[in-house]
Amino acid sequence: MNPRIEILPEKQLIGKRITLSLSNNKTAELWKSFMPRRKEFQNSIGTDLYSMQKYDMSYFKTFNPNTEFEKWAAIAVTDFDEIPEGMEPIILAGGLYAVFIHKGDVTIASKTFEYIFGTWLPNSEYVLDDRMHFELLGEKYKNNDPDSEEEIWIPIQLK
Repeated sequence: MNPRIEILPEKQLIGKRITLSLSNNKTAELWKSFMPRRKEFQNSIGTDLYSMQKYDMSYFKTFNPNTEFEKWAAIAVTDFDEIPEGMEPIILAGGLYAVFIHKGDVTIASKTFEYIFGTWLPNSEYVLDDRMHFELLGEKYKNNDPDSEEEIWIPIQLK
């Protein structure tokens, strides 16, 4: 599973966020509150959804499933002129990313992430960069479906 390496331009997004940990995973709660409100966006760009994570850089030094991080459910927009009530704007910083394709439902995603962080990254010419991680949920994404596909974007920089 080799990634493609891309330079992402900065993006403006609007969404909802929550603080959680892997042991207290509230991802479903976040998306259930976001999805019914997607039609409120007057200035969205396309239909792709962004599932973003903001980690403290110490998060990856010693894995602990109780360590909290910020998770976003968001959509790309042209501007921040109209922000639906209860939503927030966020800038997704541009930069270098390793993009992996995850095939299958969320129950096997941990194997993909184990490969990325346990095998690919340590053996690559890159290290993590301190920017948002995200999954791009495009037209091939089907929630909890074994035929689902999503892109996993990992922020990187050269060693």
